[in-house]
Order: sequence, then C-alpha cells, then structure tokens
Amino acid sequence: MNATAYTIIVEPLADEDGGGFVATVPDLPGCMGDGETQDAATADALAAIPSWIEEAARLGRPVPVPGSSLGQWRQRVPRSLHQKLKLTADAEGVSLNHLVAVALADYVARRDSGAG
Repeated sequence: MNATAYTIIVEPLADEDGGGFVATVPDLPGCMGDGETQDAATADALAAIPSWIEEAARLGRPVPVPGSSLGQWRQRVPRSLHQKLKLTADAEGVSLNHLVAVALADYVARRDSGAG
C-alpha cells in the first residue's frame, strides 16, 4: 500500500502540549506523527503508516483502504487552478487529494487559532 494514498491531517499542538504539530491518519486509528513543523509531522506520519499496516496484518486485523473513513465531495474549480494544484502536488510527490486536504487543514487550523 502506498503511504501517500492516505490522507494526513496536520494540526498545531498547543504550547502546553509541547508546541509543534501533530499529524493524524484518519483511516488508520491511532496512526500519527509529530514534529516541529507541518512537514516534519507529515513525514513522521508517513513513516508510521507502513508500521501500522504491518502490525494490523500481524494481528489479523483488516487494513482500511485510503479514504474509507473520510467524507468526500466533488468540487469544480477553474482549469487553471486545477492545473496549478496538480503541478504542485506532483512537485511535492503527493496526490492531488492529499495536497488539497493538507491545504484545507492548514486553513482551518489558522482560522481556529485566529491567525488567518
């Protein structure tokens, strides 16, 4: 299974929780990573996904497919925006869905913290 196929949600940690960021994988309960930056937390979560899958297999538990626990919707965007997003996702080595999910999570986190 390709770890980058799973959506990762990155959120800031409160200062009293050590600061930095936590990245969770909603499809894989308990699978997460953390780091000082959003990128570091995402990388940590990506590294945890294969271990989570291996342990589930060892325990005889099913491995959820990417996107199985998430809601979804269709969103029309201008072709020019779609192309820019696709190029950015390709350059970062992630899926377009992953890129957009991270961008939306970042927006919500900034809004919730009063920074945006």
